Amino acid sequence: MKCDPPLYRAAPPSLAVKPRLIRHLLLPPLIIALMIGLGYAGFWISEHYGIRSLSENGQRQLELHARAVESEISKYTYLPSLLELESSVSELLDDPSPEHRQTVNDYLEGLNRRSRSRAIYVMDTTGRVMATSNWRDVDSYLGEDLSFRAYFQNAIRGQPGRFYGIGSTNGEPGYYLAHGLEEHGKIIGVAVVKVRLEAMEERWQRARLEAFVSDENGIIILSSDPARRLKSVVPLSDETKEKLARSLQYYWFPLNELQPLARETLAEGVEKLTFPANSEVKSDEEDISYLAQTRPLSDTPWNFTLLTPLQDLRREAINQGILVAVAFALVAFLLIAWNERRKVIATRLAAREALQEANNQLERRITERTTDLRASNERLKAQIRERRQAEETLRRAQDELVQAGKLAAIGQMSTSIAHELNQPLAALRTLSGNTVRFLERGQLDVASTNLKTINELIDRMGRITASLRSFARRGDDKGQACLGKAVDAALQLLGGRVESVHLQLHREFADVQVQIDQTRLEQILVNLIGNALDAMHAQPLPELWLEGDEFDGKYRLRVRDNGHGIDAEARKHLFEPFFTTKPGEQGLGLGLTLSASLAAATGGHLGVEHPASGGTTFVLSLPLVSPTPAEPI
Repeated sequence: MKCDPPLYRAAPPSLAVKPRLIRHLLLPPLIIALMIGLGYAGFWISEHYGIRSLSENGQRQLELHARAVESEISKYTYLPSLLELESSVSELLDDPSPEHRQTVNDYLEGLNRRSRSRAIYVMDTTGRVMATSNWRDVDSYLGEDLSFRAYFQNAIRGQPGRFYGIGSTNGEPGYYLAHGLEEHGKIIGVAVVKVRLEAMEERWQRARLEAFVSDENGIIILSSDPARRLKSVVPLSDETKEKLARSLQYYWFPLNELQPLARETLAEGVEKLTFPANSEVKSDEEDISYLAQTRPLSDTPWNFTLLTPLQDLRREAINQGILVAVAFALVAFLLIAWNERRKVIATRLAAREALQEANNQLERRITERTTDLRASNERLKAQIRERRQAEETLRRAQDELVQAGKLAAIGQMSTSIAHELNQPLAALRTLSGNTVRFLERGQLDVASTNLKTINELIDRMGRITASLRSFARRGDDKGQACLGKAVDAALQLLGGRVESVHLQLHREFADVQVQIDQTRLEQILVNLIGNALDAMHAQPLPELWLEGDEFDGKYRLRVRDNGHGIDAEARKHLFEPFFTTKPGEQGLGLGLTLSASLAAATGGHLGVEHPASGGTTFVLSLPLVSPTPAEPI
């Protein structure tokens, strides 16, 4: 028997990779790449908005400190021109005798002491110092030729001389203000005031402020960091360096360039600068980045620059980027877990379908047992009848509890009712005795007035007893009630308590007809208003709001007080039977329970709200008989 070789040839291996294996190989690198990308995006966004916030705050600081520098410079502007008014100065320039020189020296010395400047001196038209405030010092300017100074050359031409430089005599930096002294329209000399501005640097250092001032040549002349002083913030050409060397403006100091590692322009006058860690500016372990904001100073060719460190902002941005990356990783993990759970649920659904098939077979078997089900149905009907009987018994018990609640409320109101009746009785006794005497005297008009008052008191006592009888009688399950009448009756029953606490009542509801028995509505309102009075017994100015509105075929009445409110623990048991927060024997704990039951029996609801402003609000919602409420009362 021959064998067919192709039937027994081994099948070639499959070149297709399973999709599950592909997901396992590609998903982790993809998630890591997305984590890195989203982390960098979070870092960049956080840094961008952080720099914007720092720029806004720094702009205010920049304006504040720039104005301080301008104020410090401008307060000395008037001094050179002041010497033009001094006659001894013009006399010295006309006749440079020793007597005139000494007089001017003494005057300049006193003026310098009062103005707290560094030095004040006067030069003739050739640039030689004729008199100076530091004539007593060893390094006095007296007799020096300063005609090469730019401030002298500007002043002798009638222009304001403004110059910052390092003194050629003692190497001391200062700000020079020069003014040409005129007489009969002709310049006869130059007055110069030298001011030291190092006090501002000291204030910046005490305030831990990073700032500097650069002059018209781009040279830093004032800085909170001494290492930056006399460094150039812009590249200097060879021609400029040679010119500055000839003028001795900065003496012989080397004018090195303050070159940052990176410079990024963010806006006009706003840059991001990065300096190396081993530079003369800083010596930290890492490169230092600043937000540099520059503003020109008024009346000078100088610029004020504020530096805000970005280290803290950068660390916060890194933390934000890490947080975004971690959050994405967590979301990715949750999505993967949800996908795996979905697969498990799909497997369970397949198993459930198999179980459903088996259940269909069971149902066919259950059909054969209908006899047992009929018997069970009969037993169930018997249980339903028993339950209805129990519900009827429960309803009767509820009616008894309602009546007990009424009697308890009447017992609590007995003192105030007795007080309400005692006052008319005492008045009746007095008026009746007076009436007899007035009749004997023949004063019929006064007696008639007393009799009318007696009738009014009797009517008042009748209304009190009628309200009490109406409140005490049993109510029906069905009926209609007038809301305004029920409120008046409840306030009549609680009249003694209302008057004793001087209650301020706000009535903002409509006199509507609601589907509930009148006496049951009165009992609910007596419970709610009575509870409000109990909650406000310690209030110096108690206020009660009765507010109503129509909503979805029902009328909602809010009973709100400004009392002490209800604590969180008591709120959990507020509508439980026999739970009360009143001390002693003042309450049975049935008022709110019965009120909620009476409202629910008519299709209504009794709820409670706890306003943030304090107090408690009970909301009674009852079905309306008429959909349109009456006028507000």
